[in-house]
Amino acid sequence: MMDLASLTLLVDIIDAGNLSQAARKLKMTRANVSYHLHQLEKSVGVQLVRRTTRRVEPTELGLRLYAHGRSIHNELLAARETITTLGQGLQGRVGLSVPSGYGQMVVSDWLIDFKRLYPGIVLDVRFENRVDDLIRDEVDIAMRVLPEPPDALVARDLGQVRYLACASQGFAQQHGLPTTLEQLRTMPLITSAVVGRQLRLRAYRGGTREEVTLEPTLISEHFPFLHQGILAGLGIGLVPDYVVQDQITTGEVLTMLDDYRLSIFGTRMYLLTMPNRHQTRAVRTCIDFLLGRALPAP
Repeated sequence: MMDLASLTLLVDIIDAGNLSQAARKLKMTRANVSYHLHQLEKSVGVQLVRRTTRRVEPTELGLRLYAHGRSIHNELLAARETITTLGQGLQGRVGLSVPSGYGQMVVSDWLIDFKRLYPGIVLDVRFENRVDDLIRDEVDIAMRVLPEPPDALVARDLGQVRYLACASQGFAQQHGLPTTLEQLRTMPLITSAVVGRQLRLRAYRGGTREEVTLEPTLISEHFPFLHQGILAGLGIGLVPDYVVQDQITTGEVLTMLDDYRLSIFGTRMYLLTMPNRHQTRAVRTCIDFLLGRALPAP
């Protein structure tokens, strides 16, 4: 007979993606998880998941049962939250994964303001650029620059990320500035491309797309360091506009190739969440806050 515990187990297995991960999360042995899954399938008389060496994939019926189980699980979590926060200010934990550059130079100020507004909420913030396994157990919200959002996640568009080719006044006076994409090949370049990989810079202009492969000479995921390198005149920066916006305003940094729209990792920032996971009031409040800061009302 199927009970609530069995249904919850099915949800945990499908969420985890494989039996070993589910066992770790549930603090059970893999054999124990496998046994309970087998018993559940035996009680309903049909296969609920297909097992491969690495993954479990829900069957059509497994997916329908999962949807029911997920709804019940979310309702239980919501009820528990209502009871524990009764008569208290907003509390809870929010796990965030933000890109190292955008996180350091833009989002960190937002999160400081959020924490002042909601001192009872625990913020657990990761500055990282991974694109695999974005939403783990410890991450409720991820922000990423992507060409397009992953199908498996709920994505909210936070707007365009503009990449610039830029250099300090000192560099421009000493070396001059390129007027074509090809000239970038002979220039020292500062960017956040992955070490050991060539940089593929895509450039769009008037309906046409060009692509040039470049060899950067100063590479880091730490954007304040890239910012320093650009100001020190060490080369041409290929960075998002927020890295040097203040120095462009004062004239310390000049931009070039302005008639192109440049792209390295993608041109849009997305806020990403899991489609079926229960969102606590703390997580929902944080999402609304981040959307409000990224997309201020006109």
